[in-house]
Amino acid sequence: MQATEQSGRVMYWGTGRRKSSVARVRLVPGSGQMIVNDRPGDNYFNYNSAYLSAAKAPLETLGLENEYDILVKAHGGGLTGQSDSIRLGVARALCQLDPDNRQPLKSEGYLTRDPRAKERKKYGLHKARKAPQYSKR
Repeated sequence: MQATEQSGRVMYWGTGRRKSSVARVRLVPGSGQMIVNDRPGDNYFNYNSAYLSAAKAPLETLGLENEYDILVKAHGGGLTGQSDSIRLGVARALCQLDPDNRQPLKSEGYLTRDPRAKERKKYGLHKARKAPQYSKR
């Protein structure tokens, strides 16, 4: 995570992960739009406002939602995992922008990676924990 300057614009990087999805996030000074995999954010998330608001939540916490554009390359997982990984990446980039942003983001829980993931299937079982039906006779 490092701030870089490209063509006169300062960019702040952050990487977020959730389940099997990974999002590489760049914050660029702009008007508050989100671009995910070269598509507008509302189009990418099928116009579902819950995913969009979850991804932009760290910016809204700090009151910066109309000051930075969010450029994202996301892969793996589904829309829920990707929106949560974008949220973590945005929060990490905001900490890089100003170290004073860390405390309000941490108190909201945006800097904590959610460790829950799918449990692996075990042999002799149908799924991770589902066993074959038991019959006494």
